[in-house]
Order: sequence, then structure tokens, then C-alpha cells
Amino acid sequence: MLVLGIETSCDESGVALYDSARGRDTPLSGLLAHAIHSQVAMHNEYGGVVPELASRDHIRRVLPLVQKIAAQAGVGMKDLDAIAYTQGPGLSGALLVGASIATALAYGLGIPAVPVHHLEGHLLSPLLSKDPPDFPFVALLVSGGHTQLMQVAAVGDYILLGETLDDAAGEAFDKSAKMLGLPYPGGPALSRLAQEGKPGRFRLPRPMQKSRDLDFSFSGLKTAVMLAARAADFGDADRPDLARAVEEAIVDVLASKSLAALERTGMARLVVAGGVGANRLLRTTLDAAAARRGFRVYYPEMELCTDNGAMIALVGALRLGASAAADAADTGTRASRGFTVKPRWDLASL
Repeated sequence: MLVLGIETSCDESGVALYDSARGRDTPLSGLLAHAIHSQVAMHNEYGGVVPELASRDHIRRVLPLVQKIAAQAGVGMKDLDAIAYTQGPGLSGALLVGASIATALAYGLGIPAVPVHHLEGHLLSPLLSKDPPDFPFVALLVSGGHTQLMQVAAVGDYILLGETLDDAAGEAFDKSAKMLGLPYPGGPALSRLAQEGKPGRFRLPRPMQKSRDLDFSFSGLKTAVMLAARAADFGDADRPDLARAVEEAIVDVLASKSLAALERTGMARLVVAGGVGANRLLRTTLDAAAARRGFRVYYPEMELCTDNGAMIALVGALRLGASAAADAADTGTRASRGFTVKPRWDLASL
């Protein structure tokens, strides 16, 4: 089954072609082609994502990207068996662009249009790595405004173990970066600056690190960063040290909660997915813990940590190939005549 995936939930236009027949051995072998256009340069001028500009840019980018990857893969639109698209969560206008293009193409081709949960895409994106995990596993999902720990038994079988109560890890990175005067996107900029910092100069809280649950809270950390950055004696020379302290605090919380989730569930596989999953300190910390404690940790390929069409195409193919394939296909056919988007959508509701 050849599936086109379209991702437009925020500030990346992502498209991909996935062939489930070629992906029977390993999902990665089924990924025929994918392409991403980032809007970072456009939004950098405003210090963050401008939803209307994001939507308009998706309109300009999606179809040319589809034509590009189709040419790369040597397939025509009539070869497609289904089109998967991000239905939510995300920016409503941006979601509408991808949903309308996907359903219009599907209607014209007479094939199903399959709505996909953006976070499910991230959750399963490590399946597209060279060393994919087997089910079941615990997943640390750290993407944008979401920080969650999930128990994953199979595709569509998810149990929420813990989630953020206020600011997510990605938001803590971005907001702290902004307080340090760093450019958009803040998270990667803060991590680069942190490499120049000295450890131990700033003492920042690790909110809820020792709580008995698996929930997260990063608003207190953000407040501590603000107070440190506004201190009378704080100068440019202090910025790398504070950036390092911020990164260490966030990583400490994410790592300790992940280890607690593994212990609570009795599982020996941890999947890390989402944009923050590209953070090198987080990977180093979890790899070291895995070596000490005897569990395995899996990550998406670096290029698939950000929003991308490959994860959407993969989930669409998996959903259509599952035991309820007939029902999914019927839903997709109806969706090709009318559609909706879900800017807010609970992953645990799937």
C-alpha cells in the first residue's frame, strides 16, 4: 500500500511517500522519499510562530513538495492507495491547509484520506530508525507544548502515565531562551549556548522531580530563570552558564521521570520522540542510564525528530493495515468528501 503523508500542524511543511509492502521487514525500508520545508527563517523576524503566516506558507509549499518527492520516488499520483494527513493537534489554520489538500487529492483520485494524530506520528517515528523498537515500550513524548509519558502496547493501544501540568519541556526551553535574548527557535539556540557554559554556577529547581507521580511541571523553572536573568549583576558573560543550568534542569527531570516510568511498568524499552528528543544532553544522559540499568533506549533519526511527513505516512499505513482496516478505509472515504481538524486532541483518546 502506497501512502502519501502530509504534515502541516505548525511551522514545517512535511510530505513523504511510504510503501507498506516494502516496509514489511523494517519500517524504514518502506520510506521511499520525504521532504521538509522549515519556516524558521520567516518566523525568526517575529521571535515566534505567526499562525497566519504559517498557514499561507503551507499553501505555497505543500503541492510543490509532493511533486518533488513523487519525482524522486518515480511514482505518479495514480499509484497512491491512500493519503494520510495531520488532523491535529496544532494551529487550526495550518491544519486546515494540509487537511484540505489531502482530502481534495483523495477525492479526485478516489482513494481514502486518513486523518492522523500528530503526536501519534511522533510516538511511532522511532519505528523509522535503523534500530526500531519492538512493542511494548514506554515512550517519552517531548514535542512543542506536549510532555507526556505513555505506555505503548501496540499501534493505537496507549495508556497515559503522566503529562505536563503547565509548561512543557519544549516551552521551558523556548521561553528560557527568549529571556536570555536568544533567537527563534529558542531550544536549539539555548542548547548550543549551554555547551559554552560552566556547570554549577546557577542553582535551578527540578520541579516535581521527586513527586510520587509521573507528571511534569516546568513553570517554576521558567520563573527561576526569569529571576536569575533579571538580577542586577547578570551580564552577557553569565548567559552560557545560565543556559547550561536550564538545560541540565530540564534533562534531569525528563530522565528521572522516564526511569521511574520504566520501573513502574516493569518494561525494558524506552522510546524518546519529538523535537526535544534531538537534544544531545538528553540522549547522553539516557544512554548512560540505560548502560547502568540494563534497558534499551530508542530515538528517531535526527532528521525525523522535527515535524515531518514520514511519521504521518507511516501511521496512515499502519492504521490502514491494522485489524480494523476496513473501518479505517470507510472513514477515510467519507473524509475525502468532508473534513474537520482538531487543534486540541488528546492522544490517550485514540
